Amino acid sequence: MKLIQFGPIGQEKPGLQLEDGRRVDASASGLTYDESFFGGNGLTELAAWANANAESAPEIPSEVRLGAPFARPSKIMCIGLNYKDHAEESGMELPEEPVLFFKANSAYCGPNDPVIIPRTSEKTDWEVELAVVIGKKASYVSVEDAPNHIAGYVLHNDYSERAFQLERSGQWVKGKSCDSFAPLGPFLATPDEVGDVNNLKMWCSVNGDMKQNSNSSNLVFKIPELISHLSQFMSLIPGDVISTGTPPGVGFGFTPPQYLKSGDVVELGIEGLGVQRQVATQA
Repeated sequence: MKLIQFGPIGQEKPGLQLEDGRRVDASASGLTYDESFFGGNGLTELAAWANANAESAPEIPSEVRLGAPFARPSKIMCIGLNYKDHAEESGMELPEEPVLFFKANSAYCGPNDPVIIPRTSEKTDWEVELAVVIGKKASYVSVEDAPNHIAGYVLHNDYSERAFQLERSGQWVKGKSCDSFAPLGPFLATPDEVGDVNNLKMWCSVNGDMKQNSNSSNLVFKIPELISHLSQFMSLIPGDVISTGTPPGVGFGFTPPQYLKSGDVVELGIEGLGVQRQVATQA
């Protein structure tokens, strides 16, 4: 299944994207795509409802806003330097174990909402990433068991303000958590929809100019390893997001660096996970 949410900010309703691309309202299912949905029998109940009702459910007009495809997660966990060539363009050593940082969940937004360039920002940057959503509480899980804790996968643009991230004191979180810096969607795809998650084409362009063009096969630490590793330090809660890292081609890596300005159009996609489009807007 492909889960979506739609409607005005703060008033999103549940929906589904069908195989033919149509988007339908799933409000009649009585389900909410939140922690209890993923941690309980929500996906099973939704599948049963969809089998009986999806074809006749009201279609969502194309002009209706898409929100992030599920309720705001308790945690957005990100993995840094998880592509060898991105570490090289950043001038950093390839890590011996996953580099973890967090994004504040207040950065969470819809896939086509504007990206807001923060006040005083001069170095707002793009990062296409494959993200995995936790479907069952994970604590001290093995690599072998990790796939049993996955609800699905989603496209993420891990926006960064490089000066806030790298030139100010403290942790990376300051440059990662600005409002609108975590657009997810357009849909959450359950694992059966994705195929080989270790072989997905991924790309990002700015104003039509291709910046990132890679494949998830180039991940250093694969998704089961990441889930197992993180679960040794904290419980992963249903609905939590792990964003697995970005390939080369971020603005920070160019000579000279390239950063977003108001009016720029960022488009990105991952094979099987749809496409996002954001227009940069000055705060």
